[in-house]
Amino acid sequence: MNQIQLSTLDLVIMIGYAVLIILYGLYHAKRKSSEDYFLAGRNMVWPIVGISLFAANISSSTLFGLAGDAFKTNKQVYNYEWFATVVLVFFAIFFLPFYLRSKIYTMPEFLERRYDQRSRYYFSFITVVGNVLIDTAAALYAGSIILKLLFPDLPSYVIIIALAFAAAAYTIPGGLSSVIHTEVIQAILLIFGSVILTYYAFGEVGGWSGLIEGLNAKAAAGEFVNEKTGITLHNAQEVLSLVRPAQDEFMPWTGLLLGVPILGFYFWANNQFMVQRVLGAKDLNHGRWGALFAGLLKLPVIFIMVLPGTCAILMFSGTDLSFMNYKLPDGSICANLKDCPNATYPLLLFSLLPKGLLGLVLAGLLAAMMSSISATFNSASTLVTMDFVSKIRPNISSQGLVRVGQIVTLILVVLASAWAPMIEQFSSLWQYLQDVLGYIAPPVAATFIVGLFWSRANSAGSIFSLLFGFAFSIFSLLNAKFEWIDGLVTMHFLHRTFLLFVLCIIINVVVSLSTAPPDYSKIKDYIWTSQMLKDETEELASLPWYKNYRYQAVILLIITVITVGFFW
Repeated sequence: MNQIQLSTLDLVIMIGYAVLIILYGLYHAKRKSSEDYFLAGRNMVWPIVGISLFAANISSSTLFGLAGDAFKTNKQVYNYEWFATVVLVFFAIFFLPFYLRSKIYTMPEFLERRYDQRSRYYFSFITVVGNVLIDTAAALYAGSIILKLLFPDLPSYVIIIALAFAAAAYTIPGGLSSVIHTEVIQAILLIFGSVILTYYAFGEVGGWSGLIEGLNAKAAAGEFVNEKTGITLHNAQEVLSLVRPAQDEFMPWTGLLLGVPILGFYFWANNQFMVQRVLGAKDLNHGRWGALFAGLLKLPVIFIMVLPGTCAILMFSGTDLSFMNYKLPDGSICANLKDCPNATYPLLLFSLLPKGLLGLVLAGLLAAMMSSISATFNSASTLVTMDFVSKIRPNISSQGLVRVGQIVTLILVVLASAWAPMIEQFSSLWQYLQDVLGYIAPPVAATFIVGLFWSRANSAGSIFSLLFGFAFSIFSLLNAKFEWIDGLVTMHFLHRTFLLFVLCIIINVVVSLSTAPPDYSKIKDYIWTSQMLKDETEELASLPWYKNYRYQAVILLIITVITVGFFW
């Protein structure tokens, strides 16, 4: 292959899909009331909830990140995926019942009920910033990478703005209902495209046996040596292993044990971007079934999204990539995939897929872009509208809230489009995503967990721990530049994530014990007790086993153990 180009058929398929998905989203618009607009009328059934969760999570940035790090032999990237299944089980058991029964609109609203307004406003602000910096901007940046290859004469900012406004075209008028209904279509197309790409990638390397033989040959030739850590991968089994030594640069086993659960808990159980879909469930059972279904959909990701990146090791390690016209942050053209791992996924697409099919799979990638972008726009506008505007103007009508949400979405489109080009400064898209999340997640996760399981935690403990987390993050960023504390600079971000999580818990506990206890009568509905488990057992007794989420959770965990065990 010596050039990147689309056939007329491919281009027609992509444009046709974009137009149809916008029209489909507008058809399913709901905006009669704030509940319709922000939570789709709280009437979503479990398959839609589950598929929507999966589609919003598997964005274009995730596709690029999974393939790119798999090419760099960082197959441990899949640990984020299977751990999501475990976290969703925990979420369905302990947190989801409180969210749905309290009829909240946002995650910060839950913190206000458990603690006070200070925690709500702080978390809402941090979440909006995170949605713009992490989710929306990363999805726009990933989209610009592949479209820049197709349209090299177009400036990146033009592509980013076009993507942002395409997603906003149905998100602003239609709200969460439009977002979720389009996500179902997009998830199906995304999975289909990933399966097709995997089929061609394995065909190129000679199937599973060919992949193993090729990796063994490269390992024997000494090609898998990390110059920074000195770690050498000696065979295919080590290349494909999900568990690496404690000194591993990407994900040491200690980071997997201590840091990954915290990031996963924040992302799936506290992040408005994800939880908002479950808040739209018609009842608790549908919310739980949907969450577990999303966990099930995460498990095949290793086969259809990670392993194609591993196949790229055999296909493209020595390939001159100048034909892609992929530019590095310094403006030079990338000639080696090791220098631009973010190009792994588009290289697989353009190298392997035939005409027509390429357009269909690119439409799936476009689906992932629009799905993630529209989801973050809607969740962030919900936060701003319900956590700030509704408080400042308590008498505003339901229709007024909808109009405010639409205006806020438009503002967020502009902000995310402006920030997206900044991501080029990081070595890989996945590093950017996890680095930023490693600062945002620990204080929030600590506050939610302590609040739910310890009735003595009070509002002072909550806000002090949240503000401490913010101060720690600012100090860490400055320390990375000025190197005041060398140990903090060299600390792996997953270890730093765990350290910050523990420190925030300690701050919360110490401050809570040093100040007056909360009024239990006001917080008792937001504290988990063993009696709730007993009451739930009686409620579930009337359901057949296959509708009992506990049996579903056990089966899902068994499948997870089998999948992870195969690559352990």
